[in-house]
Amino acid sequence: MIVLVLGGTRSGKSGVAEAIAGTLGSKVTYVATAAVDPDDADLAARVAAHQVRRPPDWSTAECEEPDDLPRLLRETGDPVIVDSLGTWVALHPEMEVDASDLLAALSDRAAPTVIVSEEVGLAVHPPSEVGRRFVDVMGVLNQQVAAVADQVLLVVAGRVLELPPADGK
Repeated sequence: MIVLVLGGTRSGKSGVAEAIAGTLGSKVTYVATAAVDPDDADLAARVAAHQVRRPPDWSTAECEEPDDLPRLLRETGDPVIVDSLGTWVALHPEMEVDASDLLAALSDRAAPTVIVSEEVGLAVHPPSEVGRRFVDVMGVLNQQVAAVADQVLLVVAGRVLELPPADGK
């Protein structure tokens, strides 16, 4: 089972994903993809808030290199929550991700996987080239992950909408 939870900043997507992962048993691995700069107090506080919400019996694996996410998905036999694809994309030089490796790792997993990702296409059009590239990469990656997901949820203002399959069935 693959569940993709999409949403904007502060939409509540991580909380929704954590609640879903909480139904998968007590042994869950939380894959954290954010690289925290020690000088960024705001990001450190956000990460700390996420850490406090996690049940004590969950383990944490951190992506420190771009290839870590597919590798961790392959190596972890427990249910996994990945938070988030946007920060994973940001780990990559020029935001050039190997989507096929990620999709293969997701598809090959026997245990459930809950993936959090940023829905960035609903915001203001980025004024910079790097911002536009990020939005484009995320839009394509979200479509690719949604294509292999069993369930896709969109979280807006703390409300959850289940999205139908792309084929309309």
